[in-house]
Amino acid sequence: SEAVSGAQLIAQALRAQNIEYMFGIVGIPVIEIAIAAQAVGIKYVGMRNEQAACYAASAVGYLTGRPGVCLVVSGPGFLHTLGGMANATINCWPLIVIGGSSDRNQETMGAFQEFPQVEAGRLYSKLSVRPSSLEAIPAVIEKAVRTSMYGRPGSCYIDIPGDFVNLQVNKSSVKYTECCLPPPISLAEHSAVSKAASVIALSKQPLLIIGKGAAYSHAENNIRKLVDLCGLPFLPTPMAKGVVPDNHPNCVAAARSTALQHADVIILLGARLNWILHFGLPPRYQQDVKVIQIDICAEELGNNVRPAATLLGDINAVTEQLLEEFNRKSWKYPSNSEWWKKLRGKIKNNEERSKGLALQKSLPMNYYTVFHHIRELIPKDCILVSEGANTMDIGRTMLPNFYPRQRLDAGTFGTMGVGLGFAIAAAMVARDRTPGRRVVCIEGDSAFGFSGMEVETICRYNLPILIIVVNNNGIYTGLDANSWEQMVKFGDPATCVPPVSLLPNAHYEKIMSAFGGKGYFAKTPEELQNALKASVSDKQTPSLINVMIDPQSERKKQEFPWLTRSNL
Repeated sequence: SEAVSGAQLIAQALRAQNIEYMFGIVGIPVIEIAIAAQAVGIKYVGMRNEQAACYAASAVGYLTGRPGVCLVVSGPGFLHTLGGMANATINCWPLIVIGGSSDRNQETMGAFQEFPQVEAGRLYSKLSVRPSSLEAIPAVIEKAVRTSMYGRPGSCYIDIPGDFVNLQVNKSSVKYTECCLPPPISLAEHSAVSKAASVIALSKQPLLIIGKGAAYSHAENNIRKLVDLCGLPFLPTPMAKGVVPDNHPNCVAAARSTALQHADVIILLGARLNWILHFGLPPRYQQDVKVIQIDICAEELGNNVRPAATLLGDINAVTEQLLEEFNRKSWKYPSNSEWWKKLRGKIKNNEERSKGLALQKSLPMNYYTVFHHIRELIPKDCILVSEGANTMDIGRTMLPNFYPRQRLDAGTFGTMGVGLGFAIAAAMVARDRTPGRRVVCIEGDSAFGFSGMEVETICRYNLPILIIVVNNNGIYTGLDANSWEQMVKFGDPATCVPPVSLLPNAHYEKIMSAFGGKGYFAKTPEELQNALKASVSDKQTPSLINVMIDPQSERKKQEFPWLTRSNL
């Protein structure tokens, strides 16, 4: 009878669960696992930092609905994935992390990179396990993949002792498992659906809030039908942009504060009342606002605000239940109401302010001018990855999304450093599923620094990603070259330079050209336009545009008052 190694068992079990992508950094003891994965047809992407590898694997889970795998070595390698595991669990994305660990016979002896990994992983994941034997590997992998996707998705950790990797076992003794079934789809109870419909039909100032749970559940067609059928104003959370296109006439994103503050009925479609939505509490909301909560996770219902109706279930399926109810009721919110007048007036005001800022001719450019030119020249169907402070916040308002699951950003956890990992994942998935679709990764200069070396990974796999670094020489704000020179004259930069400052005029584009991609440095609108045109038309080569903006350029007003930079 035939023998099979631990590494082969892991690879075959992942393949049996339809896992397509693995990201990681190999070394002792996991290198054979990566080789075995490639042998069964799993795509392996070798990254430069485990954190970025884990972010990439988690983005695959969000984009495809099946977890990506992050493969890492023991001890420090495993510990560097915790940021990605936490980010996936808090964003509710499926993810599998496989970490090598020290040999079982050296436990407690101070083995190489020995660490209590299963115990540590528990805080960051839905499941943290070590198979008890080689024979148990397929069953454990099936459970981890299933757990990552079922209910509210999240990350799962599988610990593989180093001695398991090359150990062999008789094939006949292995408990092989079939691919787990797709996640079951649950519906809300009928009484809750009719209650919700009645509350909506009695509303004077309704607002639909679409969250990334709606994007994840592929609810775009049903939500669009609901918006059109009922004539409801809607507001997407950042990563739900594009579930209904941003240019839809009912989108009130440009009047966000007004919409939240004055709505009398709010329908939450896969969105949580956390910091992003100001917890649903006054003064950002009406004291007596009626909230209708639609969520896959029972524990989420009733958080921060007592709901008027709770619909527990799959967002797409529950939206369809609401559609059936409104088809029977044939109720439509009047488009000539005072509420619509108020919202449209506010939208017009805000858009004119942004437009005024975008058309300023002064140099160095401001954020609005840069985003205006980016918006004009990037493909309408590109996948947008965005991270930074001002870069991400202004980019969210200035760059429209027309399709679902095509905006990836710092998310619920506000994680900086996700950009390049997300872009690599999106480019790998796009290459297989939607060839020709571009990934545009827009980074603040500080955000880019977290994983800048992943540019080498992008070039190695020849992923035609366009990275745009919006460079203001710092975090939130920076110094111009002259002020920097003056400051450094005072003495040691460690004692006199503001903590938010980065080196002025840093040439990030040279990192791209160092690895064979194309780098551009842009200081004027013309240089930016030329660089954008060249990068977008070259569909084969990775490129990076380093755009210098005014180091003091800022948002027109603070969206998040508690994130203000006091005393800078």
